[in-house]
Parts: sequence; C-alpha cells; structure tokens
Amino acid sequence: MSTKTFTCTLQVRWGDSDRLGHVNNTRFVEYLQEGRVQFLNAVLGGSERRGAAVVRKLTTDFLHPILDDSGPLTIELWITRVGTTSYGVRHVVTDRDGTVCAEAEALMVAFDLATSSSRPLDEHERGLLGEYLHVE
Repeated sequence: MSTKTFTCTLQVRWGDSDRLGHVNNTRFVEYLQEGRVQFLNAVLGGSERRGAAVVRKLTTDFLHPILDDSGPLTIELWITRVGTTSYGVRHVVTDRDGTVCAEAEALMVAFDLATSSSRPLDEHERGLLGEYLHVE
C-alpha cells in the first residue's frame, strides 16, 4: 500500500478575514474545498464522469486562527477509506510557520451527473484513490 500525500499551497486573500483580523471559519471551508478540488483534479483527472463527487459530510476541527499574514497555507490531503460509492478525504491545514490551523475529514460520494444520484466507484478510480490511502 502506498502512502502518498497530496500537498498544495493557497494564499490568504485580503477579503478572507473578519473584523477581528482572523480568517472567518467559512473561509476555512473554502480553503478545504480548493485543496480538495486540486487533489481530485490531479488524481482523478478532469473528465466529466470520472471524479464527479459530492460532499456528504464535512467535519472540521478549528485548531489555530489564520491571520492575514499567516500564508501561504499548506494543505495536505490523503484518502482515509475507499468504499463502494464513497471515500474519505483527510485535510490538514498549516500556516507558513508550520502550525496546524485545522484538520478536517470529508466523506465524498461518487456522483452520476445524468441521474443526480450516487454511483459505484469504478476500478480505475478505486486504484487511483488507493494510491493515497493511509490507514489511520
């Protein structure tokens, strides 16, 4: 089993912070999404069917505030489980000093755009996701 981890960086944008000078928690969720989209595009590619997925559940632990000067942020992602129609994605967000600011787990469900319903992951997708599978 491989233990690949996908890493990307994101900038903290000027408009992301609230009146207290902290990045608003809703922006954390946007950062998670941006990292997840980069990960899924890199791993599963951009075809319409392959990689189409929806977030079924998102659990986030906000551990340390992000400020305007905390960036660039690093987001590390890996797969925690692969099921028949779903898979788990773990996210760890760190600031420029390496402080963990958030940890999150997304339950993703493979989605058929034509029927607007879940679909089984095909063997190719399962293999690609499996390259990033970490057993925790």
